[in-house]
Amino acid sequence: MSVVGFDVGNDTLVAAAARQRGIDVLLNAECKRESPAAVAFSHNARLIGSHAASASASHAPFSSVKRLLLGATGRDPASSLLRDLPRLPFPVSFAADGGAVVHADHIGRRIALSPTHLLSMLLAYLKQLAEADLGGAPVADCVISVPCYFTQAQRRAYLDAAAVAGLRPLRLMHDLAATALGYGLYRSDLGSAGGPTHVAFVDVGQCDTQVAVVAFDASGMKVLSHGFDADLGGRDFDEVLFEHFAEEFRERYKIDVVGNVKASMRLRAACEKAKKVLSANAEAVVNIECLMEEKDVRGVIRRDEFEKLCAGLLERVVEPCKRAVADSGIGLERLHSVELVGSGSRVPSIAKVLAGFFRREPSRTLNASECVARGCALQCAMLSPAFRVREYEVQDAIPASIGFSTRDGPISTLSSNALFRRGLPFPSVKTIALQKHNSFNLDAYYVDENELPPGTSANIGSFQIGPFQAHTEASKVKVKVRLNLHGLISVESAALIDDYQRNVNSADHMEVDSSGDDMGDKSRGERSIQRQDLPIAEYIYGAMSKQELLEAQEQEQQLAYQDKLMERTKDRKNALESYVYDTRNKLSERYRSFATDSEREEISVNLQQTEEWLYEEGDDETEAVYCSKLEELKKLVDPIENCCKDDEVRAEATRELLKCIVDHKMAAKSLSTSEREAVDNECNKAEQWLREGLQLQESLPKNVEPVLWSYEIKRREEELDIWSKKLA
Repeated sequence: MSVVGFDVGNDTLVAAAARQRGIDVLLNAECKRESPAAVAFSHNARLIGSHAASASASHAPFSSVKRLLLGATGRDPASSLLRDLPRLPFPVSFAADGGAVVHADHIGRRIALSPTHLLSMLLAYLKQLAEADLGGAPVADCVISVPCYFTQAQRRAYLDAAAVAGLRPLRLMHDLAATALGYGLYRSDLGSAGGPTHVAFVDVGQCDTQVAVVAFDASGMKVLSHGFDADLGGRDFDEVLFEHFAEEFRERYKIDVVGNVKASMRLRAACEKAKKVLSANAEAVVNIECLMEEKDVRGVIRRDEFEKLCAGLLERVVEPCKRAVADSGIGLERLHSVELVGSGSRVPSIAKVLAGFFRREPSRTLNASECVARGCALQCAMLSPAFRVREYEVQDAIPASIGFSTRDGPISTLSSNALFRRGLPFPSVKTIALQKHNSFNLDAYYVDENELPPGTSANIGSFQIGPFQAHTEASKVKVKVRLNLHGLISVESAALIDDYQRNVNSADHMEVDSSGDDMGDKSRGERSIQRQDLPIAEYIYGAMSKQELLEAQEQEQQLAYQDKLMERTKDRKNALESYVYDTRNKLSERYRSFATDSEREEISVNLQQTEEWLYEEGDDETEAVYCSKLEELKKLVDPIENCCKDDEVRAEATRELLKCIVDHKMAAKSLSTSEREAVDNECNKAEQWLREGLQLQESLPKNVEPVLWSYEIKRREEELDIWSKKLA
């Protein structure tokens, strides 16, 4: 059983696998650890990863899939996706529920793709990559990373995408929880008799910033708090450079880069490189040939100028750090270290700002994507029965408070309206006891919208309990609610409890049930208690229905079939092309003695015609057409190839037969006189047949069909062996 972890970033994909010797980051077909998180379509092919990124010149790939998942609130002016639209090199529309939709032309039809379906393609790509690296072993169980700020709908979208891709996630793991696991599991210097070691992790990724404060000891790790800015990442620093140079080129070269999609893509790529140069140099140069309107452009920026342009962004980097430290309940003085990861760590001013806040220099030794993938693979190994991993507890924290309400209002605890409070560990199980007499709805929601990305709806979903009818005024309903390993809320069970000695005036209340035992009350004394399990109907806002999931799986199967068909077609085309080149080389050397002038001329003409056809009207043909072309050429070439091969094999077959004759004559010396004479006679016949055949063959030119084939010589050897065995 394979154990893998996947990190699906906004711009890169990374897979890691647990092996007996440790955790390995897997390499793609280009022998790289990271693959572009992109999907592209041509008129007859689907491209994923590196192939999609390289096809961007003619077919802009769909990227930023994680950002597209935020489109459930795409119509909200504060929505992150709405602000992202000008940066995307492809058009995005919105469905009736506000979810993002992109369209692609494929095999003569226009198809609509949701972010969930695009995500499933990326996960399927990682699945294939893992299976190829693991020697073809099937991959199903996995752990997938998600940002801590993802809502219930977005987490369910990941599970739906995994189902479409044929994966079975054991856990959706927060990015920094996975990073912390990979950081702490193998270290023996964390935690002591004086208490746990506290480490702050700051991940300035490509499109977001996440912060976590984690406590480590010898037995495990506990995430104390999360902080985030879902709209601040390395790409925002790239965008500062993009806007700077776009304005400079507008004034100097009189070109509008912003209004040209391809030019914008090239300038953004150049700005990203310039940002990396500035991480180690005082200035960076941007040189782009023929950016647009056949104009070459050049620009220079100094690091201090870049830092001034980024001043507003640098101030924002500190905010999630403040939130995480405040929620952790520990002071800055109790932090052992600060680990800075992610693409944004390449900006020296970010490290400088963080050093000022944390009062210590952050370490910048971790590659975020690889650390996350490794941590996910470790977690998968811990959850899988196929691996034995040392006992190490991994405890994550709830990133946003979740509450429940009925028609009568929020279900309150003693301290707040939150049933699952921010910062508390999960998974977790709670039991709600409600005095209800018939069917009712239990609505789940995020208690504080400030704990969510801007523009995110606080509504999670609704759970209908019933139908039922209470038997007495003292009846109550006990509902078990679970926040599972994926961070998903579900109403696990509901039961109508009739307690005939219960005080009918008791109010609704909540109990914590962490054991998962049966919720029914035990009979005490003369109490009469009856229990009736109730049906539960679930509706989660923004989640795919079962029918939509089936349709997505069917569409993926069709696309996967087309992918395989196109792969086979490409293989047949390559085989035909290789056959043309190989045969042309053989025609001038290997076949020179075995083909007549007219035969060589006919083959040469056909090869030339086939080559021209391949690069013109045959450039995009079906598998059957390429196979047919190859068979036509083989009909001309195979007779000559067979003669050539037989000439090479005939000499070896001759030596084997002569050796067989000698061996049988030597073995016959121990036989009786009559038997020895019979063997000698049969061997002489075989030798005479061979010499006559060879003499006749040598008298003929090589470009005529052989009169003595190698298979005939081998058959005569087999006949001699069989005859001798019968005599023995």
